Amino acid sequence: MTDSAKQENGLGTAAGKANQIWGDFIPVIAFVLVYNVFRRVDLMNGLINKDTAIFWATGVLLALMLGFLAMQIIRRERVSQMMVFSSAIVGGFGLIGILLQEKAFIYVKPTIQQLFMAGMIFVPMLFGKNLWKSLFSKVFDLPDFAWRTLAIRWGLFFIAMAIWNEYLWRTFAPGFDSPLVMAGIPVAPAGTYDFLGLTFGAKDAEDVWANWKLGNMVIVLVFGALNTPYTLKHLREPTSSEAASA
Repeated sequence: MTDSAKQENGLGTAAGKANQIWGDFIPVIAFVLVYNVFRRVDLMNGLINKDTAIFWATGVLLALMLGFLAMQIIRRERVSQMMVFSSAIVGGFGLIGILLQEKAFIYVKPTIQQLFMAGMIFVPMLFGKNLWKSLFSKVFDLPDFAWRTLAIRWGLFFIAMAIWNEYLWRTFAPGFDSPLVMAGIPVAPAGTYDFLGLTFGAKDAEDVWANWKLGNMVIVLVFGALNTPYTLKHLREPTSSEAASA
């Protein structure tokens, strides 16, 4: 492969990664902006106000997220199964929350999404498959033990983020008038309740949970950056035969 070809390939990869990052960030930024604007106004005879802001913000997030996904498909760019399923969960729970006007589905949505992504990593590992390697092997050439380590790290990270979301919404979202039950599974009692020495449902600060979506994106980027040295440490150079064939 010539130097110019390598440069073009590198630029293409960098551009693709940049587009992916913006595709993740822009819907979240739009969610936060719409939420904070709409919760401060009272328009259209109460259709837009503090109580409905989260539904409007979620609708904007879903539209942009699905728009970016559709654009990738139209451009025939590679879309991972994890991204498709994750988008389906976000879209499904968000849409249910909007249609039923039930905020609980929107609060729980990130938890389900993160646990699903952790499951997508850990379940295949039980059968000797490494999803993380299949997703990124075309970008990085790493030994199997490195792929396994990265997969475990990200799987545990997704579980930690699910727990973090549970703490955030249960702490700052107002308590429910009646117990929250989803698919026959009790999710939260009514009103204020104590669990593991913490008091939940006592604060009426939904905006803290909503605005933390940007903070969560920063956490993801920082965690990815912290794993970069490990990835570079075990990155393998192409063999001479591979370089010659390229």
